[in-house]
Amino acid sequence: MRSNSYTLTFISAVTVVLGFFLSLAAESLREKQEINVQLDMKKNILTALAFEQNPSRPWTSIEVENLFKKSVRDNKIDKNGNLVKKSSEKSKSKSEQKGFTLYEKIINGKVEGYAIPISGKGLWSTLYGYLAIEPDGRSVKGITFYAHKETPGLGGEVEKPWFKNNFIGKQFVDEEGNLTGIQVVKGKVAVDDPKKNHKVDGISGATMTCKGLNEFLKKDLEKYEPFFKQIRAGV
Repeated sequence: MRSNSYTLTFISAVTVVLGFFLSLAAESLREKQEINVQLDMKKNILTALAFEQNPSRPWTSIEVENLFKKSVRDNKIDKNGNLVKKSSEKSKSKSEQKGFTLYEKIINGKVEGYAIPISGKGLWSTLYGYLAIEPDGRSVKGITFYAHKETPGLGGEVEKPWFKNNFIGKQFVDEEGNLTGIQVVKGKVAVDDPKKNHKVDGISGATMTCKGLNEFLKKDLEKYEPFFKQIRAGV
């Protein structure tokens, strides 16, 4: 009959081995989840920048990676709106590598749009997405939301095409070049509203989500306004 010490040693060994394989599986799953998150973010950037996709045949992961690599340039700008050179950025410490991420849509060597990350509080959650800007530096090219926990049918409507399409063509600066943001109104935008170019139709029953969206859209646009001001001035 085997001793208790042998039994305990055997159990301990099995526990260690199982723990090792479980940790490997968990790490593998974590890496796979991170890859999927990054892939989804790239899809949203491409969508916001108006890259066309066949609704009946969504992009494959390989197509997303290839299109992003070929036609999207990932940059950073400083608080003054100037592009941060990658070489100088790499030479800085992590504490010095500050700036705002800016994506450029490049077709045949020409910039055809910009995308910036947006995020902020809605009613129940933090919303994350991307706002794309036309090359004129004043008009919206597209908008997407890739993560939120707003109520389906209410605040959750932010991710629906009918709502996102409202933003296309809207302007976030007035005729004098002052930042106005884009306001989500209650109900529908009046056809005779002199500021209708800066407003979009609201979501019924989602007042707090829309209020939060108005606030963080303008907050995020303010970060990039020095850059877009240069674009509008032709600098």
